Amino acid sequence: MQKRQLDKSNAGSPEPSEVISRYLEALYYMWSEGEPPRSARLADWLGVSRPTVTVALRRMTRDGMVRMNNRKEIELTAAGRRTAESIVRRHRIMERWLTDVLGLDWVTADAEAARLEHAVSEVVERRLYEAIGRPRTCPHGNPIPGHSKASPKERRLATLGAGARAAISRVSEVAERDAPLLLAYLDERGLIPGRDVDVVEVDDIGRTIRIRAGKREVTLSHDTAAKLWVMPA
Repeated sequence: MQKRQLDKSNAGSPEPSEVISRYLEALYYMWSEGEPPRSARLADWLGVSRPTVTVALRRMTRDGMVRMNNRKEIELTAAGRRTAESIVRRHRIMERWLTDVLGLDWVTADAEAARLEHAVSEVVERRLYEAIGRPRTCPHGNPIPGHSKASPKERRLATLGAGARAAISRVSEVAERDAPLLLAYLDERGLIPGRDVDVVEVDDIGRTIRIRAGKREVTLSHDTAAKLWVMPA
């Protein structure tokens, strides 16, 4: 998904503005991937300046959505997490509708879902969820909050050794946001949720991992392999 310019939020709105929603969504994704967020990282993610992030975080702290821990990491409060989960849930349901029903590709569906998620009511969200067959994950395999959770048995592909076998379970949300071209790269090579892979070789010096997916072998950088979650056989 391409970085988008953030506008000023609507003060006093009972629901978070589109801008604040994007902050909450980003924080949710980072914590879900085990990446404790800091202001500089959040600024890079959203494509805004650090002072802009500081202003937004003050507002969100005032509204009880976030807090700063003693390691200078931004944490979602219970209220902030509930709101973030509802935003992510709408986004992932919209993605499934856009891919499963309208036939859009991964990258396009992600970008369109980001535009639509803020305009969808809870009523439409529930009806749409039922209409598309009550999916448990987004097209990239990430669990839909309130309907499923990631398995504790999942591991990053980059942690497996040569000879290991596994099935791809999901693509990191960080990859979706930081490197949208990576989604197209993985899709073109069939490295999608449900695909069985064998680790052929791990090059610790060159920091690459060579895998076999079906009849095809693909060499991935360690960084790319870390963005694929798998279920070991």
